[in-house]
Amino acid sequence: MICFYMLWLAACCLLLLYSVRFSWSGCSHGSGPRSYPVIGCLVAFYQNRWRLLDWYTELLAASPTQTIVVDRLGARRTVVTANPANVEHILKSNFGNYPKGKPFTDILGDLLGTGIFNVDGELWYAQRKLVSHEFSARALRDLEFAVLEDEARERLVPALSLAAVRGDAGGVVDMQDLLRRFSFDVICRVSLGVDPGCLDPALPEAPRLAVAFDAAAGIIARRGAAPVAAVWKAKRALDVGSERRLREEIRVIHEAVMDLIHIRKKERGLQQPQEVNAGGRRSDLLSRMIECGYPDEAIRDMVISFIMAGRDTTSSALTWFFWLLTRHRDVEREVLREITGGTGASHAAGGQGKMRVLHAALCETMRLYPPVAWDSKHAAAGDVLPDGTRVERGDRVTYFQYGMGRMESIWGADAADFSLQRWLSLPEDNAPPAAVAGVSPFKYPVFQAGPRTCLGKEMAFVQMKFVASTVLRRFELVPVDEGRVPVFLPLMTAHMAGGLNVTVRSRGGEPTIATAAASSGNSN
Repeated sequence: MICFYMLWLAACCLLLLYSVRFSWSGCSHGSGPRSYPVIGCLVAFYQNRWRLLDWYTELLAASPTQTIVVDRLGARRTVVTANPANVEHILKSNFGNYPKGKPFTDILGDLLGTGIFNVDGELWYAQRKLVSHEFSARALRDLEFAVLEDEARERLVPALSLAAVRGDAGGVVDMQDLLRRFSFDVICRVSLGVDPGCLDPALPEAPRLAVAFDAAAGIIARRGAAPVAAVWKAKRALDVGSERRLREEIRVIHEAVMDLIHIRKKERGLQQPQEVNAGGRRSDLLSRMIECGYPDEAIRDMVISFIMAGRDTTSSALTWFFWLLTRHRDVEREVLREITGGTGASHAAGGQGKMRVLHAALCETMRLYPPVAWDSKHAAAGDVLPDGTRVERGDRVTYFQYGMGRMESIWGADAADFSLQRWLSLPEDNAPPAAVAGVSPFKYPVFQAGPRTCLGKEMAFVQMKFVASTVLRRFELVPVDEGRVPVFLPLMTAHMAGGLNVTVRSRGGEPTIATAAASSGNSN
């Protein structure tokens, strides 16, 4: 009863404060959902709760500035924009005024601690500098490709080959699930130096660590989507329901990583100097950070952040990529011609400037179906965006990647179409720094932009190109329900609702993984 009374009192105070602020700021925000005193746009928000992405996209498209202000009961005042000038202002020109902010770091803090994706200011800058150095190391890039090649040869290709042999007699594969398992194996081997074996057919169930990451990510996503943050915070304080489950899963993750740190330190202490000099040192991120002498908890938080950032992003993009190719067989034929050409194998693991058709297809996929649908910052001080929108201190300011990919003001009248030409028509060698295929990152912020540009962008393209090439040159994927248009679910990383169930057909006569790997190694 005491807890209920306290929550009721807090709600009353919130209503009073909201009413005072609303009266001061006025009921009209220009473009955006219709708002009322006290409740704001809660009615419209509730009516559109199952189609928020499309609703926001429609409101932004109708706005003269491609920016809207959303005020609703129980949430911070939120500025949502699809205006590239505003995005540049938020992510670069006035970067210091738009940190992630405490509301964001509270949501992820239990899992990520002080990892790079959950901090601001000097702590973020120091970690950014460290990770930038590690990501530029040749040893880490070589490890990534070696892991990709091994995981594809030993697990991905055999799994698809088995499905192809079974054919219509039960050979249905959920490509989304297959790709998620593949990605988790790869990211754990590169970051932790251990193989969870998620794609290993010998394991009847998913490894405990993978289950813990899946459960934790789902609960944290629901935290972020909660209409009123006080609800999940109260559950956490009382240690009940999903918050109790989250605490248990985080304990599994933290203990597993800390055990690895201790084991790796013990191994390192037992190594002789000549063994290290002879190349006996490990190249995974965890081992490299141990060598640098960072504290155990800092290493733990960093590698967990890296896993969370990479575990589902590439698999999400590839799932939508394969589905789009089944809807656009002409594009699939273009991509296939490129990857099976005379130098196709050598380009499979190349940088983003190689394999232009495949690169364009991946970019176009992420334009329409970005792995992260939106990203938010919180204003440290009042500001005015380039389009004139007023920002108050503490406001949530969101740039909306999903909506930006559908803005005719940015991409033209064919913005809703899947078209490689918008990428292939751009100059090949004159891309500005941080651009993707010659397109400004503020117009296409799939990998963020400015100081927080994703450090794993190059590694992500390497993985996506390698997987796309490996699968397409050997197999044809046919959706079980070819007329189905999947639903895009914007969780922490976007998912395809219901997965991507396909039957697999072998193309036959394709080179082995080892041959492709050797050619790729020679090209680097």
